[in-house]
Amino acid sequence: MVQISPELFQVFGFWSSVLVLKLLAMLPLTVRQRFRKNVFMNEEDTKLGSKGKVAFNDPDVERVRRAHQNDLENILPWFIITYLWLGTGPSLWLAKILIQTFVLARIGHTISYVILPQQPTRAIAFFIGFSITGYQTLSTLLYYS
Repeated sequence: MVQISPELFQVFGFWSSVLVLKLLAMLPLTVRQRFRKNVFMNEEDTKLGSKGKVAFNDPDVERVRRAHQNDLENILPWFIITYLWLGTGPSLWLAKILIQTFVLARIGHTISYVILPQQPTRAIAFFIGFSITGYQTLSTLLYYS
């Protein structure tokens, strides 16, 4: 069984917790948009707003939902592969840089998707995170093969 050094695990634990908080923050962002636009997913929810309606195509609500979906598609695989990658014994310096950069890229992605929509910032943030996950995946695959 491969041991992960306590220093590596501390870095992973801290920055993973930051990332989970960021992921959890997507819920209030979605709720804020739903109440601001009085757009809900279920009929019984319409009673929460004064003029609420059921709709699945509001562009502002869907923008937040797409950002949240993108997080789920990218962050969950990163958690798994990063944990496995830490078992390959990367240097503390490299692990810190990659983990911090991934987390900050995902935060930047959300900001440039939901709060201050702009390109190419969003694409750059996405590809930074994607590249880190790809590197860790290939490194892990080669190590364990």
